[in-house]
Amino acid sequence: MNSTLYLIIIVVVILGVISLGEFLRRKPKKLPTAFYKERWLELQKNCADKKTWPLAIIDADNLLDKALRARKYKGKTTGERLVAAQRDLSANDSVWFGHKLRNKIVHEDVRKLRKQDVLEALSGFRQALRDLGALD
Repeated sequence: MNSTLYLIIIVVVILGVISLGEFLRRKPKKLPTAFYKERWLELQKNCADKKTWPLAIIDADNLLDKALRARKYKGKTTGERLVAAQRDLSANDSVWFGHKLRNKIVHEDVRKLRKQDVLEALSGFRQALRDLGALD
């Protein structure tokens, strides 16, 4: 009886330690906001000229993916990581719009972007970075 009780206690403690380890490993406490702010300001410079709008969208998507990886969201692609993070993102539709726009830019021959589309995409990316703790 005593040995069975000890065995149960040991199993419960081991499961608790494993669970705590998974919880702590899931997301780091804080992302380096100075790094993300600097990168965000750099990509915003590409908004001044219509010709560089596609680069701003691509850079914003890449920056978001970097934050998703740093927060340890699972997935092989940015899209898979966005699915894993969707409960934590308040502007999920805008983020997906921006990611799809980025894919269209990269995989298709997009020559013109509408200002409204660029603004919506960048707004979504920025809010997602805020939600993840990468931007203030």
